Amino acid sequence: MSRLRPPLPPALEQWLRAVLPRVLPFADAASQALPLGRLLRLSLFQVSVGMAGALLVGTLNRVMIVELGMSAWLVALMVSLPILAAPFRTLIGYRSDVHRSAIGWRRVPYLWMGTFLLFAGFSIMPFALMVLTGEGELGLAWVGQIAAALSFLLVGLGMQTTQTAGLALATDIAPEQVRPRVVALLYVLLLLGMVGGGLLFSAALEDFSGTKLIQLVQGVAVLIVVLNVTASWKQEARDPTRRHRLAQDPPLPFRALWQRFIQRPASRRFLWTVGLGTAAFNMQEIVLEPYGGEILRLSVGQTSALTALLAGGSLAAFAWSARWLAQGRDALRIAGLGLLIGLPGFSLVLFAAPADSAWMFRIGTVLVGFGAGLFAVSTLTAAMDLEVQEHAGFALGAWGAVQATAAGLAVGLGGTVRDAAAALAADGSFGPALQHPATGYGTVYAIELFLLFLALIALGPLVRLRTRSTEPAPAGKFGLAEFPG
Repeated sequence: MSRLRPPLPPALEQWLRAVLPRVLPFADAASQALPLGRLLRLSLFQVSVGMAGALLVGTLNRVMIVELGMSAWLVALMVSLPILAAPFRTLIGYRSDVHRSAIGWRRVPYLWMGTFLLFAGFSIMPFALMVLTGEGELGLAWVGQIAAALSFLLVGLGMQTTQTAGLALATDIAPEQVRPRVVALLYVLLLLGMVGGGLLFSAALEDFSGTKLIQLVQGVAVLIVVLNVTASWKQEARDPTRRHRLAQDPPLPFRALWQRFIQRPASRRFLWTVGLGTAAFNMQEIVLEPYGGEILRLSVGQTSALTALLAGGSLAAFAWSARWLAQGRDALRIAGLGLLIGLPGFSLVLFAAPADSAWMFRIGTVLVGFGAGLFAVSTLTAAMDLEVQEHAGFALGAWGAVQATAAGLAVGLGGTVRDAAAALAADGSFGPALQHPATGYGTVYAIELFLLFLALIALGPLVRLRTRSTEPAPAGKFGLAEFPG
């Protein structure tokens, strides 16, 4: 007990210890090796990544189109540039695994490198946008295009590097028995960073001006540095002897390690499952609010609440997945459950238009968020458990590369499919019965349902392999061991 306050009565202390883990699902993520205060401080790198994502995809996306008058295709191209950095996460994770630091660090140098890239990208971004839109006095549009593309690419590299190194550091520090709850907590902080950042940015730019945009973006750059330095401060133990061990016993080159990793049938199928499931849950992100507004005639406030419902479903999934994984449930089975929950979720959203039911739409949105949350947390936990010797960063990088690439491509494909299907429906190519604005949105959700089935087919043999190597599952438990592969 602290000397600054009197000890609690034994009965009250015992009651708090029994109740808090139930009321706060992540209170038991802490351990003796990783106390709650240190864990929450480590989680700040997720807050910075969430804020960067909210600023990039949400606030700047709208500001560039509406306030700055940029072409939508150019904005879409700029926002999609960070996706180019996603495939490099595997290499980033590998480099952090084998980094030869003179003072014995592996993850912290890469976390700081990612922070520097984020700071650099956000520092030059507002000035590049001003030049790009012609508000600069020199009028050098080509300079603005190059600088804007460079800034978005730097931000993308910074986000991927920071998150990969941060997750690898969390894997190194957290004891194996509490990793599922740590993963769930990290996802909650990422979500809070996105939601909180979006609300903060919207309020700051309510009376828009170029000066305010510059101040906001550069203020975020400084805040990201503060958050990430605080998150990494005294987190990773130094091991100066590691450099000499690596010199005497050089690790496998990246290409050789990748070949060994990808030749394992379970690894390849796992990455396919992550890609298909992530694409299925993310394709609807760009059409969710327009669907509610155009087809179901929801107001701006009501469509904005849809994002909150989606995030609320994911937040509930984080809590439940942490509890289930802590009870020893198989992560892949929980991921399969998330995919199964997505089926009725997308079905409700799809049939909300012919039923003209806003509540059916809202319930489906919550179920989609819940299924996506279960799938994301469980596959990340499974990636942490992949046996790649000491290369935890490599496995997490592979998961992150596939997840980020699939999400980015799915979002872009969702908007393209919606526009193309809507144009064909308007021309009568699908027949008079489907000559309706809802056809474009329905096509996107139908593709997502198909992708969910493909992800379940890819996941089935993985669960069967896991089941053969462990104790048989008790009767009545959820499982996909017999799902056709």
